[in-house]
Amino acid sequence: MTERLTEQVLQELIEAPTLDGFIEGHDFSAETLSEFLCHMLEKKNLKRSRVVRMADLNETFGYQIFTGARNPSRDKVLQIAFAMALTLRETNRALRAAGVSSLNPKCRRDAIIIFCIDQGCSLQKVNEELYRLGEETVC
Repeated sequence: MTERLTEQVLQELIEAPTLDGFIEGHDFSAETLSEFLCHMLEKKNLKRSRVVRMADLNETFGYQIFTGARNPSRDKVLQIAFAMALTLRETNRALRAAGVSSLNPKCRRDAIIIFCIDQGCSLQKVNEELYRLGEETVC
């Protein structure tokens, strides 16, 4: 599964000779959080049990997120993202797939989280930084 950049898709749309041709040639179905997380497990060669444990999630609840039986909050998705060492782009894809807002660098708390993702911080480290700077921790 290759993610095409928004800019690439936009360019294809602009260059399309007809709207119908563009629409027919593209899949607009949204990937579920469960599908995305399973893909990331495979891509990063991770075990679900380890991710759930590293995300500091209740085991049952964690497995329900991965199977699609439960819809997690934004912070629970962030916990999983840090446990899986997702990139910023991957984290935002996970957030969108969960139906919650992507990280916004104009939001102080989100800016701290984005910085920590970029630095490859652990869940514990991001929580330390959030607490140190007077923001609500992720878990």
